[in-house]
Amino acid sequence: MTLFERYLSVWVGLCIVAGVALGHLLPHLFQTIGGLEIAKVNLPVAALIWLMIIPMLIRIDFAALREVGRHWRGIGVTLFVNWAVKPFSMALLGWLFIGGLFRSYLPADQIDSYIAGLILLAAAPCTAMVFVWSNLTKGEPHFTLSQVALNDAIMIVAFAPLVGFLLGLSAISVPWETLLLSVSLYIVAPVIIAQIARRALLASGGETALNAALTKLAPLSLVALLATLVLLFGFQGEQIVRQPAIIAMLAVPILIQVYFNAGLAYALNRLVGEEHRVAGPSALIGASNFFELAVAAAISLFGFESGAALATVVGVLIEVPVMLSVCWIVNRTRSWYERDGASFGASDVG
Repeated sequence: MTLFERYLSVWVGLCIVAGVALGHLLPHLFQTIGGLEIAKVNLPVAALIWLMIIPMLIRIDFAALREVGRHWRGIGVTLFVNWAVKPFSMALLGWLFIGGLFRSYLPADQIDSYIAGLILLAAAPCTAMVFVWSNLTKGEPHFTLSQVALNDAIMIVAFAPLVGFLLGLSAISVPWETLLLSVSLYIVAPVIIAQIARRALLASGGETALNAALTKLAPLSLVALLATLVLLFGFQGEQIVRQPAIIAMLAVPILIQVYFNAGLAYALNRLVGEEHRVAGPSALIGASNFFELAVAAAISLFGFESGAALATVVGVLIEVPVMLSVCWIVNRTRSWYERDGASFGASDVG
């Protein structure tokens, strides 16, 4: 993890301050930027989000899907947590905390939007940052790569129906045309472009050329993310200044679902006899989110100034410190995990 990545939460905090300040000082500029849209898609933000997502997707080798069978127990656990537990547990936590316990402290017209943002955050499994977390826990690299590739493949077809279903359960009107456009714009198109770029780099200079390009592109992704946050908070600034506790309240269900899903995946891997080097990245993949996609979808569906956009940004704010704490827990509990031979049953699978 680079110094820039390690202190991502610090840069996010600074962007929040900068965005809020600029939103108050230059309101007309932000209104102009907000008006640059086609079919409810803001063009400057769309460009920034492509700069965020495409470099991350270039890392993904979909040929790794043939490795899925090697650690089928870990793959099964992660898929179960990612697609059958996490979105639903987040929706439940959103209804409980945002729609219930904290309701009287939040703007009434944004309650549904906050819950929608939390659902969008949980419905997109993490991609690129998982490689960082896996490395910190000495995770099995082939498992990590194959699981990320499989999640991305599933996301192409499952993200829109799952989000639409959960938003429907939340009694939130689903703008299906915008949702499908978001999936096409922020999942399908970037995946295709990234894979074309990946093949071109490998054809021109092999792994050396690919790694060199990824090294150069990595800072671009984070800079684009931070620039997007400045815009978001430029529009959200007045509300945040008025009610700064909103961020803390939105963080509560996110924190609970991260630790719950990480713990569930970790325990299930031990139960089925997977190795610790698979259980670690499985827990991390099960807990973290593809927050870049969530931010993009929230903006497209509900707009810059929506509670949904703010909720997804809170996910960005706490992602790094929370996931580093999960890495610490996974590393510290290795001896417990491997006690009584619990994690040696899957070492010869595949």
